[in-house]
Amino acid sequence: MSTANHLDQLKKYTTVVADTGDFTTMEEYKPQDATTNPSLILQAAAKPEYKPLVDKAISEHAGSALTGDALTESVIDRILILFGLEILKIVPGRVSTEVDARLSFDTASTVAKGRQLIEMYEKEGISRDRILIKIASTWEGIRAAEELEKEGIHCNLTLLFSFAQAVACAEAGVQLISPFVGRIYDWYKKSTGNEYTGADDPGVQSVKKIYNYYKKFGYKTEVMGASFRNTSQITELAGCDLLTISPGLLETLQNTAGELTEKINETTAQSCDCEKISLDEKAFRFEYNEDAMATEKTAEGIRNFSADIVKLEKLISDMMA
Repeated sequence: MSTANHLDQLKKYTTVVADTGDFTTMEEYKPQDATTNPSLILQAAAKPEYKPLVDKAISEHAGSALTGDALTESVIDRILILFGLEILKIVPGRVSTEVDARLSFDTASTVAKGRQLIEMYEKEGISRDRILIKIASTWEGIRAAEELEKEGIHCNLTLLFSFAQAVACAEAGVQLISPFVGRIYDWYKKSTGNEYTGADDPGVQSVKKIYNYYKKFGYKTEVMGASFRNTSQITELAGCDLLTISPGLLETLQNTAGELTEKINETTAQSCDCEKISLDEKAFRFEYNEDAMATEKTAEGIRNFSADIVKLEKLISDMMA
């Protein structure tokens, strides 16, 4: 009798999400949901097989009254939607579509962009329940998400590295958060020179702490571990609400035989040694600032996503020229 592989077993405990803009990968590993970001869309848009989608977005804008930056922005929004529509044909669940990272400190503009993206999906006949608007976990981003959630526009708060960010998201009634396991691990490995594995991994510990806190105090916000560096980080979080996994690691899990056990669940979370806290803006900013890893990694993430949006804009501008 053959033993089930780790990916099949993981799917029993956790919703598996594909961290890719590549449709072939999604068809192969059959995730429930999919998530994209500017970096993934940039990589995909540069591939010949996705050129028809990019060409379609550009041709739809032929004769548009828009010019310059406004035209480029409109084309990119359309590309995001076209990718999202293709992904939704493959996955049965939701797709996350990201707001421009350059709006990370602008609540009003983030709200406006979130509404605009949802409207574009709804025009294509897609229910807002199948879309997550992806926003950086800054104080301003969390406030934007709180406003959008009240309108039934669900959000995925990304670039989340600290407990303070997680608490603020839960208090704002955010649908889902994406704590970045691998980037937390990267920071600690670099700063201490130590190698971390299994339950000792600081990224794994961060997600377990957040998960236990949410479940113990009855928060509905879903926890989706993200940005993994190895399969040990993934298997240590078996039982987490969702895990978003890159194609390479999905393949490794699928090719690994043997027993995979559930490591966290709502029952074990009840015994966690944690007290309920509440954070206003001043308390949030102080607690977040106390965490050097979180402040550095959030800032770096926003810079990198912003840089990739600029590259994507240049790619589109050149193609339109």
